[in-house]
Amino acid sequence: MTAATATALAKKKKKPYPFNHLAAVRHLRACDEKFDNLIERVGRFRMELDTHPSPYDALMEAIVYQQLNGKAAGTIFGRLKDRVGGGNIPTPAQIIAASDETLRGAGLSRQKLAAIRDLAQKTLDGVVPSLAEVELLADEEIVTRLTAVRGVGVWTVHMLLIFRLGRPDVLPTLDYAVQQGFKLAYKKRKLPKPKDLQAFGEKWKPYRSVASWYLWQAVHLHRSNKVNPRAK
Repeated sequence: MTAATATALAKKKKKPYPFNHLAAVRHLRACDEKFDNLIERVGRFRMELDTHPSPYDALMEAIVYQQLNGKAAGTIFGRLKDRVGGGNIPTPAQIIAASDETLRGAGLSRQKLAAIRDLAQKTLDGVVPSLAEVELLADEEIVTRLTAVRGVGVWTVHMLLIFRLGRPDVLPTLDYAVQQGFKLAYKKRKLPKPKDLQAFGEKWKPYRSVASWYLWQAVHLHRSNKVNPRAK
């Protein structure tokens, strides 16, 4: 995943964080000098949270967008909403009732068609929790339940935990941009292995989601070759 893709997962409409982000930044600045320097260059924490009404809706969009550029995926997703959902994200019942021809006609591959049907069925079966239910579950339980859906991996669930649920302590060690950001921030010659990043990130607890966001910003800074003008 690129840093831009990570940012694009968050919707424009802002919502409050369900944790004390100022305390998170203070904790991370105290971790070590290099991370403190990264925060100084990036500036204030300004991650925007997603506003999908349910895990089902968020995963539906994530599946459609997998392995496609934003424009192409947006076109397919728009067709799916128009042709199956009456202009909205199709409900699980609408997905189950739609023919393969209709879903393929919207631009879905056979793999994605199978994935969204599985998502719809597992939502109806209660495997995929509602928003009210998911708020009561631990991160590990959410990962276990949602990765039972075809086409949904750990990375996808980590993005939902961070950007939709606002969970403060998620470290997506499989994310290339997080690995790249760590390499840049800590001036490493090679990308860290996931297990090594996991071990190093213990010091960032209980705010590893915030740490991940700053590592994504390290990639942005490297590409722009300048300090973020909004940094203070």
